Amino acid sequence: MKTTILTMVAVMIMAVVTTKNTYANANNNNDEVSTVLKNVSKISKIEIHGNVELYVSDGTADQVKVYNKYYSESALVQSRDGVLRISSYANQKLVVWVTAADLQAIAAYDNAEVKSFGKLARLDFEVSLYNTASAQLNIEAYKATVNVNDNAKASLTGSVNDYSLNYAKPANVDHKDFVAVNSTKTQMPDKAAKAKQHELAGL
Repeated sequence: MKTTILTMVAVMIMAVVTTKNTYANANNNNDEVSTVLKNVSKISKIEIHGNVELYVSDGTADQVKVYNKYYSESALVQSRDGVLRISSYANQKLVVWVTAADLQAIAAYDNAEVKSFGKLARLDFEVSLYNTASAQLNIEAYKATVNVNDNAKASLTGSVNDYSLNYAKPANVDHKDFVAVNSTKTQMPDKAAKAKQHELAGL
């Protein structure tokens, strides 16, 4: 009787393990596949283009982890002279997690998204957003410069000593939970409105 019970328990455990493995394999077609890129170090700036979702975090060593079947998608991840360039124009968002020890700047274009994983503690940090890119960042820095161009959006938390904000549309910047000792804010001219004015002036 004891042998029968042990056999039944073993069969049940095997069934559960098989179910879990099948589920993991099914997810491998989506978000579970990942590739850690080697020989990437000294990242000082990240530049992303296209349909990319970037998670960035502090760390003692640099590491780049790319999800979503990286090698089977039309994606480019390239590191050169301290600049990590990531671009993908596939329909499915390319998800990338970057851990960096000395990241100083991020630039995002098109409809790319940037999100911090934990606090980004930096001495001097610059974020530039263009087109319809967006950023959700928790920054702890002595100096932070944030440029929100076009239709881009930024949501900031954390604290800095010196904060410089350049923006196109006030409604696209959420910094109510962002504390700065000194701050300067400059509204940039709306490119679309400026183009319309030139067009009307030519009539």
